[in-house]
Amino acid sequence: MRRYGAAVTSISAETQPVHTDDLGSLAVLSWRGTTPEGVDVPYLLACPLGDGAKGPEAAAEAIEQLLQSAGLPVGEGLVDATQRPSLPVSLLVVPGSAVLTVKHLKSQFVPPETWLEAVAKLGYAYLIFATRSWPEGTEPGDVETLAAFTSDEDVLTSAVHVVLPARRLRG
Repeated sequence: MRRYGAAVTSISAETQPVHTDDLGSLAVLSWRGTTPEGVDVPYLLACPLGDGAKGPEAAAEAIEQLLQSAGLPVGEGLVDATQRPSLPVSLLVVPGSAVLTVKHLKSQFVPPETWLEAVAKLGYAYLIFATRSWPEGTEPGDVETLAAFTSDEDVLTSAVHVVLPARRLRG
């Protein structure tokens, strides 16, 4: 059985150049998947919950604006952030937790140990930042909903896909 980590982040109005009332809350889910070649890949899904002031459609527009302002093209293929260190997108991994940052938006989450092991081995995570909202009435992290959401063609084509290098604190 796979274990999933989930976090929900509220977005600060002082730090965002987008309509923050429209953004609402952001869910960040982490899990490890295995490719057909047997490679364990750490995945991240970030998506709005659609609970902003004007609902899911406005949240999608606000997320798309946030992503574009970060230099992340929505629906235009894979962005390899290992080759673009100036992108304002980062992943900081520390023992037992991680922080995803997109511009001024920060979300701390507690991923499963298998996810942390996969990140330590590969040195990156595969981020899917969806503009579509998490399905209403379901809890972020529900395994069946996550599987359906991450295999929905509309979700995937309207998302940003990023190979995101994992950074660690130096001691």
